[in-house]
Amino acid sequence: MIDVVNDVSLVLSGGGAHAAYQVGFLRCLADHCPGIRIPILTGISAGAINAAFIASHPGTFPEAIGSLSEFWRNLSIDQVYDANAGSLAQRALLWGFQFLTGGLSAAEPPKSIVDTAPLRRLLTRGFGSPGGGIAGIGENIRQQRLKALAITATNYTTGQAVTWVQGKNIEMWERPHRHSVMTEITVEQVMASTALPLFFPAVRVGDSWYGDGGIRQYAPLSPSLHLGAKCIVAVSTRHKPAPAEAGHVVSRGYPSVARILDVLMNAIFVDLLDQDLLGLERVNRLLESQPPEAASAVRLVKAFTLRPSVDLAEIAGRYEPRLPRSFRFLTRRLGTSKTGSYEWLSMIMFDPAYIRNIMEIGEADAHARRAELEDFLA
Repeated sequence: MIDVVNDVSLVLSGGGAHAAYQVGFLRCLADHCPGIRIPILTGISAGAINAAFIASHPGTFPEAIGSLSEFWRNLSIDQVYDANAGSLAQRALLWGFQFLTGGLSAAEPPKSIVDTAPLRRLLTRGFGSPGGGIAGIGENIRQQRLKALAITATNYTTGQAVTWVQGKNIEMWERPHRHSVMTEITVEQVMASTALPLFFPAVRVGDSWYGDGGIRQYAPLSPSLHLGAKCIVAVSTRHKPAPAEAGHVVSRGYPSVARILDVLMNAIFVDLLDQDLLGLERVNRLLESQPPEAASAVRLVKAFTLRPSVDLAEIAGRYEPRLPRSFRFLTRRLGTSKTGSYEWLSMIMFDPAYIRNIMEIGEADAHARRAELEDFLA
């Protein structure tokens, strides 16, 4: 049995509703390694919700994952965003009016397609504290159950990726397009990291507006490395297709709006985990080839990566009829049903049945690699 793994980091990437897949993996890990404690947690986009939830939970790892699993199992669309017909129609009319008047209207245009006030309330009830803070994180750091939590968002004001870090004795870092800030992480910062462009509204933190952390995060492993991890467990939410799958023709007709959105989402939220892992492997091979007595400022860091064995977006297509009628009307007018383009739709598919399905896929994928994972952690 694996009890405590020192200097291990859990990296949870984004993808909206896809983050439920990570919960399936974590359930498997909690079942087979009940005594494990992961001291470094990093999250991007929806992965920031999972990371903050675990970091703030007062119980054991299995207890934290049990609570997180219940959180996702009971999730529904109306708990994440307002998708009723009246709200969508009002926003569409305001945007249309702004367009027709050339932006000269005094009325303020909508900040996004939907309102995410329900998600803010849900997160505040789930792990927030009065004033927007997350008290459990600081307590776990004081009890030395947690070394650091890092959450990444995109600063729309500067265009940089900003990683907020809460921990003890942590050295901050600065790079051309990304930097870190030591702070007490709040619900607003978690909301900022999950703010899908245009669909969810940007979130103001301090004097700047922030959006989804996956937009400008070129190095998803970077926070873990800066926080001192020697062992990284990364859970991606993106299926890596085989060459034959990658060349599959989705639609031969003129591309629908939905299809263009799919391509744009893939371009914006392209999973750079593979590229980062490749660089890490090259450094590891170089270090392993050096004689033991050779001193180096670079340390050996091992990594284990789990990703979906199937395309989660393709599965979302089966649940599209379960969307609210008004929302389904909008998505079908954009061409989802004609071209089978469900990539962007799957990110906002917070349907209970879909969520439970991909949680089960995550758990099954983890079970399939259980022996490999246990050997890695040992």
